[in-house]
Amino acid sequence: MGLEEYQRKRDLSRTPEPAGSGARSARALRFVVHKHAASHLHYDFRLELDGVLKSWAIPKGPSLDPAVKRLAMMVEDHPYEYGDFEGVIPKGNYGAGEVIIWDTGTFHASGSEAPERSLELLREGLQKGDLKFVLHGEKLNGEFALVRIKGDKGNSWLLIKKKDPFVSSDDVTLLDRSVVSNATIEDVRAGRMPQRVSVQARQPGAAAPAPLHPSSPLLGEEQATGAPPTPPAESATPTTPTNSPGSTGSTGSTGSIRSTVSAGTPMLATSAAESFDDPDWLFEIKLDGYRALAEVSGSKVSLYSRNNLSFNKKFPTVVAALASLGVDAIFDGEVVALDDSGRSYFQLLQNYQRTGRGNIAYFVFDLLYLNGEDLRNQPLLARKERLRALLPDLADIRYSDHVMEYGREFFELARQNNLEGILAKRAASLYQAGRRSKEWLKIKVRLQQEAVICGFTQPRRSRKGFGALVLGVYEDDRLVCIGFAGGGFDDAGLKEMYDLLQPLVQDSSPFQQPVKSDMPVTWVRPELVCEVEFSEWTDENVMRQPIYLGLREDKDPKGVVRELVASAAAPPPKPAAPPPPPAPSQPAPPAKTSSGKRGREELMILDGHRLELSNLDKVFWPDQGYTKGDVVNYYRTMAHAMLPHLVDRPESLYRTPNGIAEPGFFQKEAGELPPAWITTREIYSKHVDKNIKFFVCQDEATLVYMANLGCIEINPWLSRLQNLDYPDYFVIDLDPEDIPFAKVIETALAVREVLDKAGAVSFPKTSGATGIHIYVPLGARYDYDAAGEFAKVIATLVHHKVPDFTSILRSPKLRQKKVYLDFLQNKPGQTLAAPYSIRPRPGATVSAPLKWEEVKPGLDPSRFTIATMPGRLEHLGDLFAGVLGPGIDLEQCIENLERG
Repeated sequence: MGLEEYQRKRDLSRTPEPAGSGARSARALRFVVHKHAASHLHYDFRLELDGVLKSWAIPKGPSLDPAVKRLAMMVEDHPYEYGDFEGVIPKGNYGAGEVIIWDTGTFHASGSEAPERSLELLREGLQKGDLKFVLHGEKLNGEFALVRIKGDKGNSWLLIKKKDPFVSSDDVTLLDRSVVSNATIEDVRAGRMPQRVSVQARQPGAAAPAPLHPSSPLLGEEQATGAPPTPPAESATPTTPTNSPGSTGSTGSTGSIRSTVSAGTPMLATSAAESFDDPDWLFEIKLDGYRALAEVSGSKVSLYSRNNLSFNKKFPTVVAALASLGVDAIFDGEVVALDDSGRSYFQLLQNYQRTGRGNIAYFVFDLLYLNGEDLRNQPLLARKERLRALLPDLADIRYSDHVMEYGREFFELARQNNLEGILAKRAASLYQAGRRSKEWLKIKVRLQQEAVICGFTQPRRSRKGFGALVLGVYEDDRLVCIGFAGGGFDDAGLKEMYDLLQPLVQDSSPFQQPVKSDMPVTWVRPELVCEVEFSEWTDENVMRQPIYLGLREDKDPKGVVRELVASAAAPPPKPAAPPPPPAPSQPAPPAKTSSGKRGREELMILDGHRLELSNLDKVFWPDQGYTKGDVVNYYRTMAHAMLPHLVDRPESLYRTPNGIAEPGFFQKEAGELPPAWITTREIYSKHVDKNIKFFVCQDEATLVYMANLGCIEINPWLSRLQNLDYPDYFVIDLDPEDIPFAKVIETALAVREVLDKAGAVSFPKTSGATGIHIYVPLGARYDYDAAGEFAKVIATLVHHKVPDFTSILRSPKLRQKKVYLDFLQNKPGQTLAAPYSIRPRPGATVSAPLKWEEVKPGLDPSRFTIATMPGRLEHLGDLFAGVLGPGIDLEQCIENLERG
């Protein structure tokens, strides 16, 4: 391939990327994996071959599990020197974003380690599309294969781990630091680049590289902490420390302090109704994670919950970072999961172990002990000043900042930025372990409640597992029901919760009073605690519109009580004061679902993005009873097959928010509607003489977002952003006007006959309505004019073949009782229902890809529906994959027709 494409895409005077001088490894071949935060986070997998780095972009990164096959898109060759590149590609350049060397090492062909034979095998494998090799890296080791997907344009491959001793089900991408600089993507973004270890130094025969930084996630827990930490549950019996809060002097050990802190849990805050201004109080952002105490003694670290559960194995990167501080201290703080924009929310943290999404950080807001000195008897503000001076600037450990005096304005900022709330703390307050003090107040923007899971209801319709959780709290040592929560789960979350509940099932209800439910209830032992958000308490003392946020593994069920707002022990409001300083930089939990919406709502995390789904129980098909929720579930199920046909294509939204009973409307322009994480592209429109911002559906999250807007139908362009004037296929749309579907089938077979004569491969699908769409792949080799002209030729020849019941006239009046051979769809901006798209028509029919053998008398489009299509896809696979494959030779096809 050479470096011509690499250099064509880049202005090397404006980017630090290397131009390339044709260097190569002196000994063994090298591989490099870059983690690249461009428009979308992905991993660039590079193998040295013939003086360049053959490169594949892997959206989800490598896997060590042979059952997991990762899509790898082959991209342009990169220069050998690119293997040393790490840093920032400036905005406005191709691939703009942060880049780290996630892994590097040497490799050889699977069949031989001998250099010449290895090269020969690698070249043969690359040519055949079956490249097998063995990696010797720091994160990736053992045998892998890159296999080209047949029928594609040649750039779609699969990266597969072969079975060997290096196989693992662990998510290797959770190891998020550079192997040469120890930097994360976030470090690079913030300008923090530790000293590099030369990649060249890692070549065989070179001196050993410098040891990894202690905070590297490559270190196991014992390495990070120096020795296995003693689990909190195994500590000695709590004893009263020498110095209790309020006394003077210091203890000689963290042990007795920790015994006091952990035995009674950390200091807790009281709920308050509203914020206030006072110069004697400080105000912090309320974090949305796990409260965690950290005991650090040199390289030994114990991170544990308020309930004495060890977090060491759960959050090893935090433990490693704490071990690197080199102090004897006890910290109080919150472990959170941050998304790519630096915001945190509990559901992302809850799902982290399953999904690996999010960046874990420990926000520290208090310092209880430091190098032999008990600080709990010192004022909070003094403790925080010493904490601020102590903590270095690390990605995994952050100082939790505050503002003084201006609580009202600070709370309003929290409300405007959709934060969970704020904490008000008296600046002179002492640390009272185990007490819920009115010197610390929590003031929430939205209502949240811890709840004991006491049972679950039977699911409705297509929902799997269970319908809703039955929730309770303790009042006078007995459980009382406070409501049902069914929203807030994705499919994986439903299954995970269902599996957790099965061992707890019991015959009797945990409640003394009967519970009213419109669905059968399965009772469970009250051992699990979750957190929910809700709009208000009803007159019956149950929650209105509760939404499940996640399990609280750090909470004891017996301690779960109804949270009622107490009056704050704060002074009366002060007169108006100057505006407060800017809010400190902290992770911000995104907004929860609005309490004012009607119908079933759900919070969902997809592709690392938070979606607030509304009105999921709204009926879209009155006759069948299918709901908006069924549309969302269908597109989630079909996303893996649909996305290859949607990625990089502008979308014209056809929205039917009230279902098929009311007319829908087209919305081409995205405007300010989509959130920042959704890809959009401004494209000039001749019709309106301006740029229009289009949606571009790049992932499952965007597909679900569109469905939540009421997009029953999905309508992509025929071309992609990379080649907007060059369609990937042309289409003949068979549109009947008051004529039996049998004639549509006859017309389709006539189209195939003409295309076969031309030597053009073709792929049929039902329109999802009364017609058939026939696609012919072009491979983006010809512009719309050429595609449209050839489509016209095909349509004209078909019409001459079966003139009695076909028409090429556009006016519906002139084609009554005819099948219209519509070739005019082949223009920029024209859209058709995507393969597998639902249509807003009776029966919830789907645009279904077909085998040509199925296009025969008796074919019934109405049997392809929202209910039947998932099973068909699972059985047959994507029959439309070939549409994205190599395009036809238009000139040769024309010659073939002329000869005929």
